Amino acid sequence: MSHADLSPANNIMLSLADATGHLPMPLNLRQIEVFRAIMLTSSVSGAAKLLNVSQPAVSRLIAHAEQRLGLSLFDRIKGRLYATPEAKRLFAEVDVVYQGVQRVNEVADDLIENRLGHLRIGCSPSLSQDVMPRAVARFYRDYPDVRIQLQGLTPGLLMQAVLTKQLELGVAFTTETHPGVTAKRLFDNRIVVALPANHPLTARNVLHARDLVGQPLIGYASEIPVGQLIRKHIQEEALDLRFRTEVQQLHVACALVQAGAGIALIDEVTASGPIWTRVMFRPLRPAIAAPVAILHGTYEPLSRLATAFIETLQEQALQTTRPPRR
Repeated sequence: MSHADLSPANNIMLSLADATGHLPMPLNLRQIEVFRAIMLTSSVSGAAKLLNVSQPAVSRLIAHAEQRLGLSLFDRIKGRLYATPEAKRLFAEVDVVYQGVQRVNEVADDLIENRLGHLRIGCSPSLSQDVMPRAVARFYRDYPDVRIQLQGLTPGLLMQAVLTKQLELGVAFTTETHPGVTAKRLFDNRIVVALPANHPLTARNVLHARDLVGQPLIGYASEIPVGQLIRKHIQEEALDLRFRTEVQQLHVACALVQAGAGIALIDEVTASGPIWTRVMFRPLRPAIAAPVAILHGTYEPLSRLATAFIETLQEQALQTTRPPRR
């Protein structure tokens, strides 16, 4: 029998057998829950509070778990618990099992409470400011009993979560994808220049990247897709633009502009947010597109709810307008 034939729980046992030279008895779900609680809180008392049980019960369960496994999970030094290397290795697998159990409980809750279903969605942090809240509110008009779990994640983590089926849908700024992920364009989403309201460049109707030479610029970390597009454009234009401040999120860049800390190149979707009261926006020429895409697994059929949410996003996209000049 190969590793691929084993369940997650059996994979845990096999990994431990490889490490210790013998095949231990399997842990039950209660022991896994107690072990995870201790790893998260680093103490028996913390685990007891987290699980709402007594400290002796936690101590008894973890001692029994160590006995069944035939190895020590924690070193006890001066009244404190320190995870052993074996425990740290085990925890990575246990967390996967625990997430699966939680998903089972979520489905059970839905059935008990007669909810239609549960939808797990991720989005780029900037999209969580305006686009996604409006889409969720619109979706609830037709599906008021659906439970939605919305997470703001960086593009790399979002792609990984869709690939590993932790999320059914992702909505993100992206120019590249993965063979296992399908991307459907939602917004063309052009890059605009965000300026403090009193900046001299607001007198111009349109700006070119060369107009920003010598200005205090706010840029993005190398893994941010919008930042990658901007750097490519600067290289193609052979411009000497220097970024004084670096951030990881577009709405943070816009907040810095609003505070007067510099100028930023941001996208239309972020610019259309309702909070930028002291920021002026100008089109950038030549235009740079920073498309927003809906992401889902290529080889997994979409649920009825996921399909309906995509339709909601597409309807909203048709009504999306470019930001005002302000």
